[in-house]
Amino acid sequence: MAACLGPLSEMPTVDSNPNSASTSIMVMRHKVERIFPVYARGGLSPRSDPGGHSGSVLGDSIWEAVRVEAKAEAENEPILSSFLYASILSHDCLERALGFIIANRLQNNTLLETQLMDIFCDVLVQNRGIKRALRMDLQAFKERDPSCLSYCSALLYLKGYHSLQTHRVAHALWNQGRKVLALALQSRVSEVFGVDIHPAAKIGEGILLDHGTGLVIGETAVIGDRVSLMQGVTLGGSGKETGDRHPKVGEGALIGASVTVLGNIKIGEGAMIASGSLVLKDVPQHSMAAGIPAKVIGYVKEEVPSLTMKHDASKDFFEHVAVGHDGRSNGEDVV
Repeated sequence: MAACLGPLSEMPTVDSNPNSASTSIMVMRHKVERIFPVYARGGLSPRSDPGGHSGSVLGDSIWEAVRVEAKAEAENEPILSSFLYASILSHDCLERALGFIIANRLQNNTLLETQLMDIFCDVLVQNRGIKRALRMDLQAFKERDPSCLSYCSALLYLKGYHSLQTHRVAHALWNQGRKVLALALQSRVSEVFGVDIHPAAKIGEGILLDHGTGLVIGETAVIGDRVSLMQGVTLGGSGKETGDRHPKVGEGALIGASVTVLGNIKIGEGAMIASGSLVLKDVPQHSMAAGIPAKVIGYVKEEVPSLTMKHDASKDFFEHVAVGHDGRSNGEDVV
């Protein structure tokens, strides 16, 4: 099996003093934010690499942060020490830890944990594109989800993250021609997590699947970098047509809870779709669409709304879509 991404740095010592553990975590997070591209707050491009650092340095800083957090959690909650050791501290890299965690969540009587872990590790350790993406995704969850306490908690507990990384493995297997195995992974993720992503769907990096429950992404869907999708989103087809029949979501878009987007249509870069909307036509870049069917109701100020995760808008923002006395909305149809 191939070696993991670069050598690990020496782990800082965390003593039994809770204040010392907290200090170590803060120091490590500062190190991560200084070295790793903190694009999630809008400061940098997701593909920028400040200082010319290699992928191994970027990967190590995230992995070290996860280990420091896990070590502190084991000291604060001794009842979880065995779980944290088995899931994180016993592994030599993020890829193997992730493979172990997902394998344990997806295993059943016929798909054994050891078999799944071998599948995940073979892909995760050897595919440099996935190595980068899983770290970008981890940072996206940490920075954009206010309920996410740490990198460690995202890695251990968030099924949106687990679903996304399983899809990355299934997508790689699909492209290798191992379509039956890829579909088996899709089926298990749908059964266990309630997230249904076809293994052929193309998904960028720095993605947040917030909660994830009820999310459906079709076979020919394409999602750009830094997109945030809330629970219950459907990127589906509009009928029984074959071929390219699913939505294309531009970079930095924010799609609210229970949004349904149907057909081979385009959601422009930096667009925001309000919760509960039904989108049947293209949505322009940096616009906000809402309603059934969705209409353009304005334009967002943020260049990348997926990073801000602001779903609300002021009263003035909606004034021009107020229903008039004739019963018709003043909003523009999505074109």
